[in-house]
Amino acid sequence: MLKLSIDRKAVRHCAGISRRSALRVGAGGLISGLTLPRILELQAKAALPTGAKAKSCIFLFLEGGPPHQDMWDPKPDAPSEYSGPFKAISTNVPGTFVTDQLPLCSQMADKYTIVRSHSHDDGGHTTGYHLLMTGHKAAFADGDNPVPNNAYYPSLGSVVSRSLGSRGPVPSYINLPHPMAAGGPGFYGTQHAPFVIDADPSQPDFAVRDLFPSGPGSSSRQRLRNQLLSGIDQLERVRNHGPAEVLSKYYERAYSLISSPNAKRAFDIKEEPDEVRQMYGHTQLGQCALLARRLVESGCRFVGVDAPGWDVHFNCFPSLRTDLIPYADRAFSGLITDLERRGLLDETLVVMMGEMGRTPKINAGAGRDHWSMAQSIVFAGGGTQPGRVIGATDEHAAAPVTQPVTVNDVLRTITTLLGIDPDRVYWDPLGRPVPVVADGGLIENLV
Repeated sequence: MLKLSIDRKAVRHCAGISRRSALRVGAGGLISGLTLPRILELQAKAALPTGAKAKSCIFLFLEGGPPHQDMWDPKPDAPSEYSGPFKAISTNVPGTFVTDQLPLCSQMADKYTIVRSHSHDDGGHTTGYHLLMTGHKAAFADGDNPVPNNAYYPSLGSVVSRSLGSRGPVPSYINLPHPMAAGGPGFYGTQHAPFVIDADPSQPDFAVRDLFPSGPGSSSRQRLRNQLLSGIDQLERVRNHGPAEVLSKYYERAYSLISSPNAKRAFDIKEEPDEVRQMYGHTQLGQCALLARRLVESGCRFVGVDAPGWDVHFNCFPSLRTDLIPYADRAFSGLITDLERRGLLDETLVVMMGEMGRTPKINAGAGRDHWSMAQSIVFAGGGTQPGRVIGATDEHAAAPVTQPVTVNDVLRTITTLLGIDPDRVYWDPLGRPVPVVADGGLIENLV
C-alpha cells in the first residue's frame, strides 16, 4: 500500500493540539477511510462566468491569530501599551502605512489590498477556524480538536472543488504542510476532501512519497494492483453495473496522478532555482507558498496553507520580530512577485489571514490575547483592486469604525472572484438546502 504518513507532534497554539495524520492510497484503501481515489472522484464542473478572473486561490492561514496592530494596522499615536514596540513605516502607496516588521511588503503595497475592518464574535481557535472556513458557527466547544472538525458544513476548499472541479493533472483541492483544522468536505463527501501533503517542503528530504513509490519491485507491485482492481471491477460489474464502474474511474484518476510526469513535476519543489527559493524564504511558510504556486500553475484550484505558531500570549514581541512576521513578509512578497513575473497574478487569488486578531492592549505577560472583533486580511490578484486600504479601526485597533466586514462577506467575495455562484444551493443527505454562502455581500471597493 502506498502511504503518506509523517508521525509527529506539533504544538499548534494554546489548546495544545497535536496533529497526526496519514493519507493512504491503493487498492487496500478502497474499502476504508479517506483514499486518493475517493478524493479524486469526478467533480462537478462549472464554467467560469463572464468577468471572473480567478482560476485558483492560494489561502495562507496564519493559525493562532496574527496581531493586526503589529503588522497591517499600526497605531503609532496610541499609548505604548497599545501600539507596541514596532514603528509605522510608509509604503510605496502614499498614505498607506504598515509596521517596520514588513519591509518587503511595504515596497509592494501597490500589488495588494489590506482590509482592516474584518470582525466576528468567535474568539476560539478551533471554533473560529470552523467559522471562517465554513461560514457557520461550530456545534462544538473550543478545544475539541478533531481534524477535520467540520463534520457537516463543507469548507471553502471543498466548495471550490465541487463547484469548479479539476483543470490539470493535480488534485483540485490541496492542504499543506498538514490538514487544515476545518478544511474537510462536510456533507459533500470525501471526494471533495483535500489531498494532504503532510510534510514540510523546507526540509532537505521533502518528498510527496505517494507520487514516488520506491524500493525493489515498486513498478511491478503497482501493475499487480491495477490487475487486481481490474479483476474486481469485472466481477462487480456483473453484479452491479453502477458503483464499481464509477469507482474504477476514480481509481484511474488516482493512478493517473501517481504515474503522471507532469503531476510529479508540480510537486517537485527541488526543481526551483535557489534564488527563487530564497525569494520566498527557506522557512516552512515560505516554501509552502512556493509549492502552492507550483500547484496552481499545474491546475490546482485551491491550496490551503496552514501556518501555525501565531498564538503568542506571553513575551510575544521577540518571536514576532525574529520569526513570525519576517517569515510572513518574505513569503507573501515572494509569492506575489513570482506570480506577477509568471503572468499568473491576475488569475490567482491570494488571501492571507488568521482566525482572529490580537487584543488591543498588551497583557501583563508582554503578549497579546485572543481578539476577534478586529483583524486585517490581505488580498492580492484574482480580480481584486490593488493598492488600497479598505475599512479602519479605532485609535486602539479594537473594533472597526467603518462598516465591519463579516466572515460571510469574505467567503462570498472569494467564491464570486472564482466564478462560483455563492447563492447556489446543494442538498444535504436529508434533503435540506444548503447554499454555498448563507448571506453576506461583496467587500466594497475590493472587487
